[in-house]
Amino acid sequence: MISRRAVLSGTTGLGAAVLLSGCDREGSRVLTSSDTHPSDYPTVQAVNEMGRLLETRTGGRLRIHVYAGGQLGAERDTLEITTFGGLDMNRVNLAPLTAIEPMTVIPSLPFLFRSTAHMRQALDGPVGQAILDSLRPHGMVGLCFYDSGERSFYNTKRPIQTPADLKGLKIRVQNSDLFVTMVKALGADATPMDVGEVYQALVQGVIDGAENNQPSYFTGRHFEAAPFYSLSRHVMAPEILVMSMARWEKLSPADRDLVQQTARESVPFMRTLWDKRVEDATAKLLAGGVKVNEIADIAAFSDLMRPVWDRFVTSPEQKRLVAEIQAMGDSAGTQGVPG
Repeated sequence: MISRRAVLSGTTGLGAAVLLSGCDREGSRVLTSSDTHPSDYPTVQAVNEMGRLLETRTGGRLRIHVYAGGQLGAERDTLEITTFGGLDMNRVNLAPLTAIEPMTVIPSLPFLFRSTAHMRQALDGPVGQAILDSLRPHGMVGLCFYDSGERSFYNTKRPIQTPADLKGLKIRVQNSDLFVTMVKALGADATPMDVGEVYQALVQGVIDGAENNQPSYFTGRHFEAAPFYSLSRHVMAPEILVMSMARWEKLSPADRDLVQQTARESVPFMRTLWDKRVEDATAKLLAGGVKVNEIADIAAFSDLMRPVWDRFVTSPEQKRLVAEIQAMGDSAGTQGVPG
């Protein structure tokens, strides 16, 4: 990991590479972008596709170089670097953004979206744009949302059919007040933990379970220790591609339009890769003997979320956007929402 000072000053080899890559020939610009996911991950491939489109449409004048696999550090660190202009672009999870901008809490609200289709519809439209725009006062331009899957519970003990089945279980969550509050509201013991520690914690009995999407559940080998995967689909929070406001303001209006357009065009590209990844992971999990179960009464879970929503949705603007998202899903799916 390198510090913001090192990147901005170029005093490390990697820091110098970040800075110099942006001015490798007269009239050109290589936009630097960070991602903690590995190079074959759909978000990384999507930003590479965005770079390909930019390069084609500008005759090579604008390109993107992605530093994947966490080369530049954890998301909280690279986010700071981005706001100060040391990085041009950054693909980040919502979790570090919620501490900066309350509007970014909205897509992470438990049981807000009835389906992936509902989530995509909401975030592709004016509601999603309002959330992206909320980042501008913080030195970032929100470019687009990328899928991060449907999160469900898995554990070492039993299938989850009702909230009572979660009672007393130690469930790993992200280091997020929202996720901790959600799991506690469902009657389980929330245990914040880095995702890299989850497998050993499951094996050693430090935790009883966790919650994540199917590809992460599979690639992290968590299914080997926790074979009960219950399709709660409680959170469908996306990830966000942001651009440094400092870099954005140096672009011409035409180049800003190109960056925004190519970012949007990278979204269906990413979703195609993501949907295939979910399909493949699900098939491998079933072949590996994982016990997957649907939950018949989702409302029994979502009805417990009202205090959670009341704690994190407090401003009139937040409430307005949440109401608009709910209205979009009124005719959709089976997922419940707090009454």
